[in-house]
Amino acid sequence: MSKFRTTEISNPEFESNNLRFITVQTPNLKGRGDICVFVPSGEDLTNIPIITLLHGVYGSAWIWAHKAGVHLTALKMINEGLIKPMIIAMPSDGLWGDGSAYIPHSGFNFEKWISEDVVEAVIENIDSASAISSLFIAGLSMGGYGALRLGSKYPRKYKAISGHSSMTNSNQMNLFVEEETNYVQSASDDQDIFELMYQNRDILPRIRFDCGKDDVLISHNRSLHEKLKKVKIEHIYKENEGAHEWTYWQKHIKDTLIFFNNLS
Repeated sequence: MSKFRTTEISNPEFESNNLRFITVQTPNLKGRGDICVFVPSGEDLTNIPIITLLHGVYGSAWIWAHKAGVHLTALKMINEGLIKPMIIAMPSDGLWGDGSAYIPHSGFNFEKWISEDVVEAVIENIDSASAISSLFIAGLSMGGYGALRLGSKYPRKYKAISGHSSMTNSNQMNLFVEEETNYVQSASDDQDIFELMYQNRDILPRIRFDCGKDDVLISHNRSLHEKLKKVKIEHIYKENEGAHEWTYWQKHIKDTLIFFNNLS
């Protein structure tokens, strides 16, 4: 029995480049949520890993595929034997204002939409996925924050987490959005990446994150890296040439796919 009251999934006759589209109705959004899904070909594929890949502000479910071609990157890497087949689920953030930050607020639970509904929708509708598929989560900017936060808050759920050009606290949303929404959570340690990682330091999944040297968020990423080093929380941190831009994310998503592949 489906968890969702209604589900719509794209017709394979009209799909292209291994992309499928799922729309489900969920109480967490008080309505519908969209997921763009890269599904590798292969009749014998079962229980393959599921990567939840989160977008940044202003974006939606389509943006990782149609601004960075992540599905084409993954397909090429699979065909070249660089990574094993894996599903990439690219949900909308819930489409609240300029960005939901993937946290509960304004009467919606954007956190559960990602951490519960998205994975369940993929398992229900994609044959090569199952309840024993390994789970990974990654994202860029606001999506990097969502990935690092949810992976740290639910450390037993995800096998590894990765962030590109990530915000490290929900108070950094004001750098990007015009809404005057209070993204602050009732518990301050529930909105700060370092505090969550420190709180769950003994059971964290594997962690990597990177940032461009000219990125508006570089100081926040450097600070997180230094704090993690100080308390000896194992992680991988890289700085690369580039700014807060799609050319950077298109290039470095490969690092995330290889990182996850080596752990799957």
